[in-house]
Amino acid sequence: MEKGSPNKKIMIVVGEASGDAHAAELVRSLRKIEPETRFEFFGSTGPKLRALGVETIVSADDFAVVGIVEIARVLPMFWNAFRLLRKTAEVRKPDAVILVDFPEFNLKLARTLKQRSTAKIIYYISPQIWAWRKYRARTIRNDVDLLLTILPFEKDWYAERGINNVEYVGNPLVGKIAFQNDKDAFCKKYGFDSERPLVALLPGSRGTEIRHILPEMVRTARLMREVQPNIQFVIAAAEGKAEVIKEMTDLIVVNNETYDVLNAADAAAVASGTATLETGMIGTPMVVVYKGTELNNKILRPLISVEHFGLINLVAEERIVSELIQDKFTAETLSKELFSLLEPKRNAEVREELRTATAKLGDGDASKLAAEAVIREIG
Repeated sequence: MEKGSPNKKIMIVVGEASGDAHAAELVRSLRKIEPETRFEFFGSTGPKLRALGVETIVSADDFAVVGIVEIARVLPMFWNAFRLLRKTAEVRKPDAVILVDFPEFNLKLARTLKQRSTAKIIYYISPQIWAWRKYRARTIRNDVDLLLTILPFEKDWYAERGINNVEYVGNPLVGKIAFQNDKDAFCKKYGFDSERPLVALLPGSRGTEIRHILPEMVRTARLMREVQPNIQFVIAAAEGKAEVIKEMTDLIVVNNETYDVLNAADAAAVASGTATLETGMIGTPMVVVYKGTELNNKILRPLISVEHFGLINLVAEERIVSELIQDKFTAETLSKELFSLLEPKRNAEVREELRTATAKLGDGDASKLAAEAVIREIG
C-alpha cells in the first residue's frame, strides 16, 4: 500500500490473555494517533481484541497451555491455527503482521510469513530468548522487520549480537495499575483485620501452574499459622480461575482483583511471570516461586541461561527478592522467606528496592510509542 493511503490492513496474532490485553492497547493507540486512517484489523484474538472489533480468524482462548507435554496434547489445534493464519496473510495481504509475545507459535509464523508474504513482520514484546534458546536470535535478525521490547535491558542485549532493528518502548503495565479500594476498604470488604499481617498468594493464571503451585502455598499458610496464628492469607485468582482454586482450599479467594489484593498485602508469594512486575510496581515485598512437572523441569532447566527467573529481578539486574524454583519451593522455605518479609525493617528495605527497579520501566507511554513505531515501519 502506498505511503499516505487512508487504509491499512494489519493482522495481529496473540496467544494468551496478557498478549490480548497489550494488543488491545496497541489497537487503541493506533486508532488514536491516526484517526483519519481506516484500519482493518484481523487475526488471532482474545476477548479484549474482539471487544474492539478486531476480526477473529482464530480464537486464542484455548491457547494458554504450559510445558512440552501439555503442548503436545493440543498440537493439532495449533497446527490448524497456524495454517489458517498463514493462508489468511497470503490471501488478504496485510501491510503488517504484528506478533504479540507467544514465541513458540509466533517465531515459527514469522519465519513462514517472511517467505510467503510481503507484510512487514513486527514483533511486539520480545520473546525471552535472552533467557533460553538464544539461537532464536537469528530468527529475529532474518525474519522480523521490527522488534518492540518492553524490558530495559533487551535492546542492548540484541545490539551486542548485531541485531539493531529493535526499539525499547517502555513497559505497557506502567500507568495501568489502579486500585478500586485502599487497604482499609479492601480488608473491610473481605472480612480481614487491617491491623493484622496479610499475605497474598498468587498461584498463576494457567491451570497447570495452579495445580503445581497452589498446594504448596496452602501448606505454607497452614505452617505459618501454626507459628503465628494472627497471620491472614488471601488468594488472588486470575479471571475465570476462582472456582478451580476454591475447590483446592478453604482460604479466602478474591476473583479478578489482583491489584487490590497486592495493594492491601504486607507481603506476597507470586508465581514467576508478569505478575512479579505488577507486584513490584505496586511495591509489595514478594517471594517469586515456581514449580512445574519434573519432566518439563528436566528438559527445560538446562536450556535456561539467565541468573534470575523473576522478571522483577531481571529488571533490577540483581536479586532484590528471593526466588524459590522447583525443588527449592517448599512450605518450609516459603514460610521462612515470608516471615522475613513481614519484619518491618526488611519490608521497608524491599519496598525501596522495588521502587528503584520499577523506575526503569518507562513513563507509561508504551502503547503509544509502539503504535508510532508501527506507523513509521509501514508508512
